[in-house]
Amino acid sequence: MVPLALRAAASWPARRWGAAAAAAVLTALVVGVPTAVIPTPLFSRAVATPWWAWPTLALTALLAGLLLATYVRAPAAAASAAEAATQWPSTRRSSTRLGTVGGALSFFAVGCPVCNKLVLLALGTSGALTVWQPLQPVLALASLTLLAVATVRRLAGEAACPVAPAA
Repeated sequence: MVPLALRAAASWPARRWGAAAAAAVLTALVVGVPTAVIPTPLFSRAVATPWWAWPTLALTALLAGLLLATYVRAPAAAASAAEAATQWPSTRRSSTRLGTVGGALSFFAVGCPVCNKLVLLALGTSGALTVWQPLQPVLALASLTLLAVATVRRLAGEAACPVAPAA
């Protein structure tokens, strides 16, 4: 399934690659700034950023960028023959759900455990540090897995069902 996905991405026009790059940068900012993984004067962290938060943020941005770019339609003349496969409602809904949940999990995974108001309300400060913080790397792996599965499904769908574009 992965070679099909790679073949589909290799045939993308420049417009889709541009959308992927823009979506990756936007995702990095949307996840990284409020969680203070990317330091700004707007937000700060009470707990230091763990080493694994940076690769998680980078991979989240990369996978989300690729996934979001699969929703960009290519011009009719340059449309890949398999573009119609991405329009299957069941594949689209399933990938959208996986990608959405994966993106949300990555936000919770890289965020400061005691800066998250939901976690503080549910567990308190000591629970955030003793229960939530050790779970964050697991959430990071789960989020990256969901984003990867969603991306591979969308890309494989593009390559699996070649259909000639309408004239």
